[in-house]
Amino acid sequence: MDFFHVLVVLLESTIRVSVPLVFAALAGLFTERAGVFDIGLEGKMLGAAFAAGAAAAVTQSVWVGLGAAILVSVALSLVHGYASITQRGNQIVSGVAINFIVAGSTVILGEAWFRQGGRTHAGACRRRAVPDDQLPRRGHDPRDPRPRAGLCGPPVRPFPAHLSRLRDGADQLVDSLYRTRFGLRLRAVGENPGAVDTAGISVIWLRYRAVICCGILCGFAGAYLSLAMTAGFVKGMTAGKGYIALAALIFAKWRPLNIMFACLLFGFLDALAIRLQGTPLPLVGQVPVQLMQALPYILTVILLAGFIGKAIPPKAGGVPYVKER
Repeated sequence: MDFFHVLVVLLESTIRVSVPLVFAALAGLFTERAGVFDIGLEGKMLGAAFAAGAAAAVTQSVWVGLGAAILVSVALSLVHGYASITQRGNQIVSGVAINFIVAGSTVILGEAWFRQGGRTHAGACRRRAVPDDQLPRRGHDPRDPRPRAGLCGPPVRPFPAHLSRLRDGADQLVDSLYRTRFGLRLRAVGENPGAVDTAGISVIWLRYRAVICCGILCGFAGAYLSLAMTAGFVKGMTAGKGYIALAALIFAKWRPLNIMFACLLFGFLDALAIRLQGTPLPLVGQVPVQLMQALPYILTVILLAGFIGKAIPPKAGGVPYVKER
């Protein structure tokens, strides 16, 4: 029974940890399928998490926090779109610049506004109020990968219920990409933008729409981090999740359903690393905490280097479109 309990807890934690990865990876799917490479997923998630935590702390409303997260993330996406689509700049440089700018500005603004070392105050939730500005604590086993209570932490549900909700969301996005006119045109823009332009469809507008969709999904991912998994923003709280989502996108070869399973795999590795911290292993003994924290990233590199095979991105990916006269 003890093993079964640990397994159930580990699987439920896998779902919780995987949610922001799924959102971010699907955000990258929209832009890269449209031919715009986006390295700035990490920066968008971090900016959205800060906006959500700050707005929820000031207004005591998680809905305002969610709206602020989406607005900030979409604004950052439009900056990337303007630099890479309109100005035809280098898409990789634009994404990296967004990551650097957001990483520094969130710390500066957090310290200037809240005076708590770069983090925000706790906000409020419709289900329960936070009595003070401290992060809510509960009896917690340090090896338990389940996150501590957040502002609007997800209610405790059985593992199949979590998996069912995640699968339903993935199904909806698969439908939008493969069974709608917008999805067909979006994928065509990433493969052959000249043919799309010849058909009288604006390549620029389609790519901007993809960038906006990316901003919305990154907004959800960032808001989940600061409003559901924790009780406010903490500097650097994305901790490379945007890069792991990008790795999951490549590992899944830009296929929506495979992205969900790849994110679940990376989420499981993260939850397992947390669970094994401080636990002696057979024939090995006590493993350093730093090694367990680095385990998901090490295995990500191993999986991408040895098991992915050849991943072929969209043909027009990373190439600015220039209309022929």
